[in-house]
Parts: sequence; C-alpha cells; structure tokens
Amino acid sequence: MKYSIITVNYNNRDGLRKTIESVIHQSCKDFEYIIIDGGSTDGSVDVIKEYDAQINYWVSEPDGGIYQGMNKGIRKAQGEYLNFMNSGDCFYDDDVLKNAMPYLTADIVHGRLFDRSRNSFPYLIDREPTMMYLYESSLQHQSCFIRRSLFDKELYDEHYKIVSDWKFFIQEVIFQNCSFALIPINIALFEGNGISISQREKDDTEREDVLSQMFPPRVLQDYQRYAGKESPMIDLIPLFNRTRGLHNFILRIVKAILKIYYLFHKKPL
Repeated sequence: MKYSIITVNYNNRDGLRKTIESVIHQSCKDFEYIIIDGGSTDGSVDVIKEYDAQINYWVSEPDGGIYQGMNKGIRKAQGEYLNFMNSGDCFYDDDVLKNAMPYLTADIVHGRLFDRSRNSFPYLIDREPTMMYLYESSLQHQSCFIRRSLFDKELYDEHYKIVSDWKFFIQEVIFQNCSFALIPINIALFEGNGISISQREKDDTEREDVLSQMFPPRVLQDYQRYAGKESPMIDLIPLFNRTRGLHNFILRIVKAILKIYYLFHKKPL
C-alpha cells in the first residue's frame, strides 16, 4: 500500500466532513484512511459513522492533544508514505495522490499548500530546507508525504502542543540528513485564519525550548544573529571580502581619471 492518510479531529464536525470528502474522492485508491478523534462531543462521531464503509480505521476517545492523535494514527498505519490531513484541511483536488505517485522516491516529499483565506501559497518553499530555513520557518505536514519508516525510531514528541512536527523535521532533515524532494504539485488547501496571540506566545516558548535542547548556545547565538539581521550589510560581508582588491583597483582608476580631467580643464583638485 502506497499511502496512509491520517486525520486527527476534535470537535470540528463541519471541517471533518470536508476533509473526509476530499480524501475518499481521490482518483487514486492505493491508500488507507485513518481517523483519530479525541472524544468529540459536537457530532463528529456521527459524521465518521456516516462514512464508516470508506474508513479503514477510526477511534474516538479522549487523548492528550493533536500529536498524541497523530502518533495513534502512525501506529496503525501500514502505508509506505504518511500524509496528515487533519480536520478542516483538504486535498487540493481529486488527483493529488495520483499526481504525486511518480515523485515518491525521497524520505520526505513536499508539495505546495494553498491558503483559501488569503487566496495564496504562503508556505511556498522553493529549495531544500537548511537549518536557517527551519530556524525561521517550518515544513507543513498537510503538504508532505513522509516515509513511514522515519517514525520507526521516534514518534512526535507529545510533550509539546504546537511545534512537535517542526521538531521532527529538524531531527530528520538536519540531524539524520534524510532525503528530501520538492514536487511541483498543489497538495493541500487550508484555512489560514491566523492564530491568537496566546498561541503565538506558546509557539515561541516551545520553539525556544526545542532549540535549547537540540543545539548548544554558541550555535544558537549565530542563528539568532543572522535570523535577526542585526545589519542589512551582514550578508554582504563575504562578498566585500572577496572583492576588496577589485574595489581598490577601481577606486584608483577613478581617481586617476579625475586628476586627468581637472588637469585638462586647468582646474585645481
């Protein structure tokens, strides 16, 4: 089996229905569908039961949050590649799984994520992620196909509520140097209505905690300096160093031309 599509839901009945519809209508059928519900009380379970025949596995029970739900899905997954299409998110169109199939050769395969609220692609990564990229941003699990075997050693860190997928990407892409591929396919749609100030603060706090655990202070100081762009000239310093001799040569030529010009016009310098 090529794909395991995992949906985590909690009290998002209407979003869950949209997600289920986008999954079961995929033209490629080489996938299993897993739904992990965190004990919803808003009728989400009734929606799941409505599509029961098209869902390979589902459970509804209280849990510790989104990453515990995602880990439950991982443990049940049998596909070669996992995609986390959580409630409210949808595949871009009915042919996403079919169109992505020829590109599934790397450990993490990353496509494009479309924000319906902004009518844009706000997370349009155009190169393989470096540590600087991940320091400032992240990959989006909705638009990723992740090889199942990457989770054999370690699942998502359930200690965190917001940034465990970001931590996972740093661990696998940077420290484990897993293979990575960008593909020219629109994978997912999501509603980017923004997050509250409290969530942003929680995100920042968790990020700082992850970085402090994974990197020594001397490394973090450099990333903070460059990411903060203490000076807009900081990125040009290596270029200046390489071309200093050329700059001095050009400056001498300009001075010589000016001397000739002033002598010719009998004007003092």
